[in-house]
Amino acid sequence: MHFQWDWLCLGVLLISSVTTETENEETRDVDVEVEDFDKQSQEADVDRDTSSLGIVYQTPKPTGEVYFTETFDGVLAGWVLSKSKKEDTDDNIAKYDGKWEVEELKKNTVPGDRGLVLKSAAKHHAISAMLTKAFIFDKEPLIVQYEVNFQEGIDCGGAYIKLLSSSDDLNLEYFFDKTPYTIMFGPDKCGEDYKLHFIFRHKNPKTGEYDEKHAKRPDVDLKKFYLDKKTHLYTLVLKPDDTFEMLIDQTVVSKGSLLEDVVPPVNPPKEIEDPSDKKPDDWDERPKIPDPNAVKPDDWDEDEPSKIEDPNAVKPEGWLDDEPQYVPDPNAKKPRDWDEEMDGEWEAPQIPNPKCETAPGCGHWVRPMKNNPNYKGKWKAPMIDNPNYQGIWSPRKIPNPDYFEDLHPFEMITVSAIGLELWSMTSNIYFDNFIICSEKEVADRWAADGWGLKKLVASANEPGMFSQLVTAAEDHPWLWLLYILTLALPVGLGVLFCWPTKKSEEDTDFRKLDVSKPVPKGELKYERDEFEDDEIELEEENEDTAEDAMHCMPAEACPAAPREKFEGEVEDDGDIDDEAANEVAVGSQEGVNSNKSGSEDEEEEADKSTSSGDGQLKSVRKRRVRKD
Repeated sequence: MHFQWDWLCLGVLLISSVTTETENEETRDVDVEVEDFDKQSQEADVDRDTSSLGIVYQTPKPTGEVYFTETFDGVLAGWVLSKSKKEDTDDNIAKYDGKWEVEELKKNTVPGDRGLVLKSAAKHHAISAMLTKAFIFDKEPLIVQYEVNFQEGIDCGGAYIKLLSSSDDLNLEYFFDKTPYTIMFGPDKCGEDYKLHFIFRHKNPKTGEYDEKHAKRPDVDLKKFYLDKKTHLYTLVLKPDDTFEMLIDQTVVSKGSLLEDVVPPVNPPKEIEDPSDKKPDDWDERPKIPDPNAVKPDDWDEDEPSKIEDPNAVKPEGWLDDEPQYVPDPNAKKPRDWDEEMDGEWEAPQIPNPKCETAPGCGHWVRPMKNNPNYKGKWKAPMIDNPNYQGIWSPRKIPNPDYFEDLHPFEMITVSAIGLELWSMTSNIYFDNFIICSEKEVADRWAADGWGLKKLVASANEPGMFSQLVTAAEDHPWLWLLYILTLALPVGLGVLFCWPTKKSEEDTDFRKLDVSKPVPKGELKYERDEFEDDEIELEEENEDTAEDAMHCMPAEACPAAPREKFEGEVEDDGDIDDEAANEVAVGSQEGVNSNKSGSEDEEEEADKSTSSGDGQLKSVRKRRVRKD
């Protein structure tokens, strides 16, 4: 058991060392990432600011062809505030008079990095900018990417963007909710409904009208992205093969086909139900009907109640019939401002009768109710299959007069501007690092130079595990009990298994007594091999002394008595006889000062032990114990 305790203590020490090493590796990984960003910053010939973590920020620059970029690190140029009003809205809130500011993040700030911040709550905001060059949906993918931080969380509001459709009459000063757009993408939340929008407007080739097609909701839980007050990266990828992907923090949260995974579908059905078709009056849709031949049994009594009094019930002994269940509170006092003329006669409030607490019950005893065995309820005819059942009726199908087939919905209307048209009940929504391009590598490099630094700073500023546990316990006090139990368990086990213990006297005595236990022949032979040469000589001397004590003739005159051969015994030319002689010698030597009968008794005892099955050489074991 002590051996097991040592191993347990060693395991605890190994786990502790591995945990410490893991933490050190994580710290080294963070240092390596910081060094990598430092190297990239040193290669740029721009003004830099250094954070307290040693991170050097530089304004991201695109590494390939782009259609639009914006970092908000310099002067807010090219962005136009809307002067329009929202339609179908009260005039008090219809104006797009929400304020915008360019400023740094409030938390996890990267010095020198600034973004566009929605500052007003419960107001409409609208701001837009023209693309560097228009994007034409042809053979290149469309990648839209930007950052959002809900710095104060979000109650109800959006942070989505609109890619405005190209047109001759597009005027950014009059950008509002009805301005035609091609794509709307981004997060939106109201109440407990967390969304990530991807909506595109599709033109009906027959009617020329536009319909909004909504991508199916992501399967992942989006709640944490709205509540953790961290900067998150939102990416939309549209490909010429009519597929799309939505990513958050460079992880795909939704993907699908523009033809199959949008609602309503791009292409209408080939057939539709005939609106002029009507169900015949005699059409029977009932799969089951009451059996018309069924008759109510004569003994069926519908008047029997479902519950009756239990006639076998007996009033419990000690029931207080004369005591009410509630009595006036003797400690209650009439309020000083009680006016009997206005409020009526004052009565003390009722409380449970204290005498009823120890009694089975108080007041008038009523027999309990039980189910009525004669109750059958309202009789109904059993149901049978309807022989006239014709199935569920549906209108006949006819060719859809509005049917068309658009095999490439990716070919949308050209985009020439980007806009933010938002309403929010929460202020300080942060936007940064917009990019529109066609190459994923360009977008990833842009994200590394911007969002990557924010993520690194936020990770470095994360509170330690202890601080997080304390914060959680402040919100949920019951966690303190869990913490105490979690800490007490390993400490208690460590004390129990690792604390040194003294050997008890019982263990020592037990080991001493264990020496005198009978030993099988195999074990005895093993012990004999360990005797030293001087012990063998001592046995030979004892043998001679035993022969003199027995008054025997020389060995030739005292032949050894025949003995039974035991199972598994190996014949030897005299070794067994020598061992038997040694048994006799030991017994004789012990009885030199007593009498001859004592030696004979020991020989008989040795013979009995030999025939008992514990081994034929048990007396030799006795000789060794006595000698020691």
